[in-house]
Amino acid sequence: MERDERVCLLCHRCGAELTPGEGNFYIVRILAVADPTPPAISEADLQTDISAEIDRILNQVQDMSEQELTEQIFRRLTIHLCTPCYRQWIENPAG
Repeated sequence: MERDERVCLLCHRCGAELTPGEGNFYIVRILAVADPTPPAISEADLQTDISAEIDRILNQVQDMSEQELTEQIFRRLTIHLCTPCYRQWIENPAG
């Protein structure tokens, strides 16, 4: 494949052009998962009728799409970062 036919990507942080095969970028894969810990259930919780709570939750989510609901518990994202942006990001990914 000639250079002109290669796919060009952009850095998700600064917009710099990234060319596959030139070694000028990183692929970062992010997996976010909601807290998988089961909820704490008290003895009092076990004595309550949960029908009202189930109805409340169903009403709350009835207008949401499957994708919106899924993204509340699981999200996978792939980003491309140029070398300078990667070096900054890896030192402070939340900043």
